[in-house]
Amino acid sequence: MKSAIILGATGLTGSILLEKLLTDASFEKIKLFSRSSVENNSPKIEEHLIDMFQLEAHSEAFKADVVFCCIGTTKAKTPDKEIYKKIDYGIPVAAAKLAKQNGIEKFIVISALGADEKSSIFYNKVKGEMERDVLQQNIENTYILQPSLIVGDRNESRLGEEIATFFMKTIGFLIPKKYKMIKAETIAKAMLVLAKDGYSEQIITSEKIKGIVN
Repeated sequence: MKSAIILGATGLTGSILLEKLLTDASFEKIKLFSRSSVENNSPKIEEHLIDMFQLEAHSEAFKADVVFCCIGTTKAKTPDKEIYKKIDYGIPVAAAKLAKQNGIEKFIVISALGADEKSSIFYNKVKGEMERDVLQQNIENTYILQPSLIVGDRNESRLGEEIATFFMKTIGFLIPKKYKMIKAETIAKAMLVLAKDGYSEQIITSEKIKGIVN
């Protein structure tokens, strides 16, 4: 029986992943680290409601077989670039360091298509730096997912995402596979497969994420 840690279980992909883990008999304990509760009283869940910028202070509780990092924000939600970087770079890297420190051998994190530490685009650069520093921890099984536009039923409205979704549906046949939108459900399924079976590559782009579950 396995135990898992989820960072970002209140988000779109993280919440779907949590539901899958709850119904998976091979996982007996799911530790959630977040600012707010998922409001689920399953006996499999162990919630840690914390300041996510102080993750290092909770190293004693940060122990499991696998870490799923679904943390992420957007430019619209977090316009302050310093705070944006603390979320999209700081939290995943802190989690990877704790995983290494505590001997966790599997770390799965959602990044983004276009991540590049040398990019002149701030948001791509942040994701690229996160990937670099997560990989530097040399966790035995590290998987970085680079999805394109993630779609699904969100609690909040994202106008830019809705517009992009409309165009992708309209002219989707013209878009190369790796740029096609991807369902959060597909990403969550792939993360569960990676946790159980692994994969031959560490960096996994959108079309390969889809291939894992098809």
